[in-house]
Amino acid sequence: MIKPGLTSLFAISCSFLFVQQAFAQTQTEQPKVESEESIENEQSADETMTVPVVISASRTNSDVKSSPQKVTIITREEIEQQLAITTDSSKVLANLLPAYTPAREKLSGSGETFRGRTPLFMIDGVPQSNPLRPTGRAAHTIDFSMVERIEVIHGANAIHGLGATGGIINYITKRPEAGTFNQHMNLQTTAPTTELNSETDSYKLGYGFNGSLEDVDYLVSATVEDQGLYLDADGDPVGVDNTQGDLMDSRTYDFLSKGTYWIDDDQSIGAEFNFFRSEGKQNYVSVTGDRDAGIATTSEKGTPPGEAPRNQVYTTSLNYENTDFMDMDLKIQAYYQDFEGRFGATESTSFVDSSLAPTGLDQSQASSTKVGSKVTLIKDGLLDDRLKLTTGFDVLRDTTEQALILTNRLYVPETEFFNYAPFLQADFEVLEGLQFHSGIRYEVAELDVPTYQTVASRNGVTVDGGTPSFEETLLNFGITYSPVETVSLFGNYAEGFGMPDVGRVLRGINQTGLDVDTFLNLEPIVTENIELGVRYNNNVWDAEFSVYQTSADLGSRLEQVGDDFFVQREKSRMRGLELSGGYWLNEDNKVGLGYSYIEGKYDSDDNGSLDAKFNGLNVPPNRLIATWSSTWTDNFSTFLQVQHNFSKSFDEADLNFSGYTITDLAATYALPTGKINMAIENLLNEDYVTYYSQAALANDDRYFNGRGRTVTVGYSVDF
Repeated sequence: MIKPGLTSLFAISCSFLFVQQAFAQTQTEQPKVESEESIENEQSADETMTVPVVISASRTNSDVKSSPQKVTIITREEIEQQLAITTDSSKVLANLLPAYTPAREKLSGSGETFRGRTPLFMIDGVPQSNPLRPTGRAAHTIDFSMVERIEVIHGANAIHGLGATGGIINYITKRPEAGTFNQHMNLQTTAPTTELNSETDSYKLGYGFNGSLEDVDYLVSATVEDQGLYLDADGDPVGVDNTQGDLMDSRTYDFLSKGTYWIDDDQSIGAEFNFFRSEGKQNYVSVTGDRDAGIATTSEKGTPPGEAPRNQVYTTSLNYENTDFMDMDLKIQAYYQDFEGRFGATESTSFVDSSLAPTGLDQSQASSTKVGSKVTLIKDGLLDDRLKLTTGFDVLRDTTEQALILTNRLYVPETEFFNYAPFLQADFEVLEGLQFHSGIRYEVAELDVPTYQTVASRNGVTVDGGTPSFEETLLNFGITYSPVETVSLFGNYAEGFGMPDVGRVLRGINQTGLDVDTFLNLEPIVTENIELGVRYNNNVWDAEFSVYQTSADLGSRLEQVGDDFFVQREKSRMRGLELSGGYWLNEDNKVGLGYSYIEGKYDSDDNGSLDAKFNGLNVPPNRLIATWSSTWTDNFSTFLQVQHNFSKSFDEADLNFSGYTITDLAATYALPTGKINMAIENLLNEDYVTYYSQAALANDDRYFNGRGRTVTVGYSVDF
């Protein structure tokens, strides 16, 4: 049983109410919380006023300027610019976040990290990441056409608990627009500039409606996308990943529905449901390349064995908010997420069983179910409007397993993770423009693993189950200082909480006599993130610069041995810097620049010295992204972006990365009814091998070229 540390738990849970009573005489009426949709700058001829961006992922109703960590808000306009170029959500993130790894261009995003560690993906606060058996599929659980904006908190933190060792990426879905009944329809098609035919063509169709009826707001939206064969810069088929899953030759569906009932001006209750499925069509098989000879893996017509790889995700939540609950803001969320990640059938030494799979042919499927709740209570206006307190209590139950579905074997036993955590956060304005931020979160967690038997390739050993429990007290301290309106300095120390890949650890055991209760490799990952930075914004120039270090005494690194990847628990450290900026050349033209530098090291021989470099499976390359947005007429606008991924060397010479540059161009023309989008991805038809294929592993089967030049044309209309 868990021993929750009742004294600490009680103290944290009650401290908020104690402080609330102590300062009862100083309370002032709380202003109504700014709408989460207030994300644009409002300007007039005589005066410029910036509307604060409320970051819902912060849980404190804070805005970007007052955040002690680097925060990026990706707006709807930016999302639409990217969707005109590509529908690959990993590419969208990589195009907008220099510290994010260049996309694999596959269904699997394994190896795609953020600041060299794993981010926590969420949809409206509901976790999408699967910490017990990460499949690399968390970036593909929703169609970005459903997303209003994306909130990105850079660096490790414990704001939402488990999994944010690299940061938080929170997708905020669209909300109903003003009016009783509004409709939207969009259609687009994508094709390469060579070998245009029915096999290489892709299309996407979307339709939705939203509005309000008296006290009820509602939204329903659906999309279907059919993707064809990808071609590289030479017009040759890109290799299909029959094992990990692919976006090319796939069909994807997404259905989002949400509704809110306004009890009164201060209270609302809402429900939300999203169903996402992306599944291969099984029309192609890969043709193994030759890495040493520089020959990429390609594809040819054929039917792969087994069932098609796919992602299938259900996300449901119930939300209640009362902005005047005893002069406080109360938010309650209950959620359920069901994830199924199916991989393709393959022959692997890991699957060999003399009686069931003598050739090693099998197919794995990871399943995860999350049930949880989040309660947040915010009190503003204390101490003469200088102190804001936020407290809450989170609960999560995650049940995960991985099966070999062709031979009906368990690869990873059904494992249950139960976690609860109270927290308290304080934001105190010492002087005008000077704020201190501090908080504490008390994590109580328990794993429940049954006694199980590993597969034959792991010697078929019996492992005694158990219920190891963990308790961690996580702290954060931060400071922001604005000496003048246009400048903000910030510094932050934050701790994050995660788990190693429990599934890989459990399925990899091949020695007898091991007990889950005492197995060191199941210990949590606690990361420490230190960051210093400065922001500047005068509505003509905007810039942000930050340096950071993230370290863990017992980190988690994947190491390839033969056909398999095993979890190594070692001391690790990431160091880096990020720079971003924008400049309005005039009212119709803005240029932007983003840069990320990162290095990662770990202790390879357990002597306390960080002596080895992380390879491309764990860290992104240094990256530079330049953009130019231009409005030529009232009806016509363009967007140009260039991203350069710098070459990078590793300890393993065969994983050295040669670098490449991708240029994209998009244009929008407004018609009397609707608008037309046209985009060219990889405008200069760069011939490149993806970062993952070069730097993450040396494998002839997965030596994939990137996609060559494509043209996308779309039409959308609101009516």
